[in-house]
Formats: sequence, C-alpha cells, structure tokens
Amino acid sequence: MPFLGQDWRSPGWSWIKTEDGWKRFEFFGDDLERNDNDLDLEELHDENKENLFSGEVCEVAAKKRKKDHFNNNTKSQFFYQEKWIYVQKESTRERHGYCTLGEAFNRLDFSSAIQDIRRFNYVVKLLQLIAKSQLTSLSGAAQKNYFNVLEKIVRKVLDDQQNPRLIKDLLQDLGSTLCILIREVGKSVLVGNINIWVCRLETILNWQQQLNNLQIPKQITNGITLSDLPLHMQNNILYKFSDGWDIINLGQVTSTLHMLSEDRQLWKKLCQFHFAEKHFCRHLILSEKGHVDWKLMYFTLQKYYPKKEQYGDTLQFCRHCSILFWKDCHLALLFKDSGHPCTANDPGNCFMPVSPQHFIDLFKF
Repeated sequence: MPFLGQDWRSPGWSWIKTEDGWKRFEFFGDDLERNDNDLDLEELHDENKENLFSGEVCEVAAKKRKKDHFNNNTKSQFFYQEKWIYVQKESTRERHGYCTLGEAFNRLDFSSAIQDIRRFNYVVKLLQLIAKSQLTSLSGAAQKNYFNVLEKIVRKVLDDQQNPRLIKDLLQDLGSTLCILIREVGKSVLVGNINIWVCRLETILNWQQQLNNLQIPKQITNGITLSDLPLHMQNNILYKFSDGWDIINLGQVTSTLHMLSEDRQLWKKLCQFHFAEKHFCRHLILSEKGHVDWKLMYFTLQKYYPKKEQYGDTLQFCRHCSILFWKDCHLALLFKDSGHPCTANDPGNCFMPVSPQHFIDLFKF
C-alpha cells in the first residue's frame, strides 16, 4: 500500500475494510464537515466562468484544496489525543516497527495537560528539554504540534499571568536553538523550508517581547491577604517553596516577607533539599562574619549540579505493559482505573513516575 503520511517520518493513514474494499479512515472528518462550505465544489464554478473547467478538473482542484486545508491548518491536530501509548523499541512477531519521540508527543494529550495546574510545570520542562537537544529529531507533524502546544502555553500565561518566568526560560532556550539551526543550515537536517524556521524564530521573539511587557495589576481585595497572616504562618509558607527565585520574588512583596526570606536557616534547608552534603565542601562560601552564606551557596551549586525536580503530576510508565500514560487520580480513586488497559494482577506495583528527561530517554534507541 502506498505511503500517504503527512511527513515521511510520521505515521501513515489508517484504513478500514468495507464491502466495497479498503477505505481511508479520516480522524479529522468533523473538522472537514464544519468546513464543507469552504471546500464545496460549487465554489470552483464562477457565474462568468462556469464552462472554464471540466468536471474532472474541478474534482482534482477540490481534492487539492482539501489537501492544502489539511496541511495549512496548523491550529488543528489531526491525530488521536490519547491518555496512554505503547512504547515499542523493536520489532517483534506480534508488533512491527517502533515508537518514536515525535509519535509519543503527538498522541499523548499534552494540550489538555497544560490546563491542569499539577501538570503544567512538567509539560513546560519537557518542552524545554526537547528544545535543547531533540527538536530536529521530531517529525514535521510533531514539530507542528510542538509549536501549537507552545502557543497555547504562552497564551495561557498571558491570560492568567502565572508562571511567566518558566516560559521566559523556555523561550530563551528555544530561541537559542533556532538561531543555531538557522545559522548552520545545511549542517543539520531541518524539516520544512528555511523560511518556516525564520518565521518561527520571529514568533518566539514576539512572544518574548509580550512577556517582557507583561504587567501584573495590583489586586484590590477587602478580604484577608498574605501580609495579614501571623508571622509563623508566613514563615511556614516560605519553607514550602522549592525554588530560590520564588522565595526572592515573594520577599519583595512586603518588608516582613523580605526579612523572612533572608533567613539563613531557610536557605540551608533549601540547599539540603536539592544538593548532597559532599557538594557543600567543594563550594563552601563564607560571609564576612565567618558564617556559611547558604543563599549564595544555593545559586552557586545550581550552576554545577542539577536541582531536585518536583511536579504535582507526571506521566507514568507501566513496567509490565510497557505503556506510557497519564494517570487520572480521580478516576483511580472512584473506579480503580489504572489509566491504561493493564493486564497485571497488581497494577499499582508496576507503575513508575517518568521525569521529563526519562521521557526523552525512553525513545533513545
């Protein structure tokens, strides 16, 4: 059967057997039905040129317009959005082929995941790692989906004005990667025309400008605020933070929070949470009074060693089924749903959380 995929590295069409033979199964039928008026053959017949095209030419032109509509509609995603995917690394008697990073990124529902506050940081970190090292390994369809998800993330941040620092770091890394790829075109394989990549870089620069101009208005409320809480409660809130920049930013709100954010014990706990004791001896920094400057040590250590990652929710990998999936905690509690069709006797013992780096490593063959 001829290969009719969008990109030579992306999955081909799906087919169903009917009484009249094999027919292509179109996932995007609903989208095309909504655009029937735009794709109708009658559009090709102008009142003054009704005899210009023959019936066959009209049919060919209509098919071409449908194909162009499919290729150019970057806002839509014409593939399954699933909660799980089978990770296959080699061909077997039962299954042929293997699963790629691009296929997993296309089929797992990352568009919905960014709407979940528990999964938002996880998806952003994954996109950042892909931008640094795996962008050119994605298929054309996966790259299109990547930038679609990225656009939704930027729009979400601009609308709700939350987590702008995370997105700025992501766009900074992605912009640097695109600059290198465009500058060294010919040395690296780019899917698509070079003008497409230049356009993407311009879009990223535009997003960065919008984020830099983002103004968060002061909220006026008659209810209780953070500064109204007792001192020990404000201190406990600071101890729950796992990122140093969040502590510094919160310390700029009031003079009381600034005093609490400079607590040496707070920064010591943060260093002990992210780094091992042996790292302290190698990068010991003392203040003028002879005390350990834990705040400065934290920012020094993170330049040399990775910080411990924390996410509200992550993808899960079933070692028994070799399936990567999103686990819905609510369904798991109500219906004992494992999140995928697991055949293990005790599915809970087969699951393991997948970090963003582990997600990428799963598809390195």
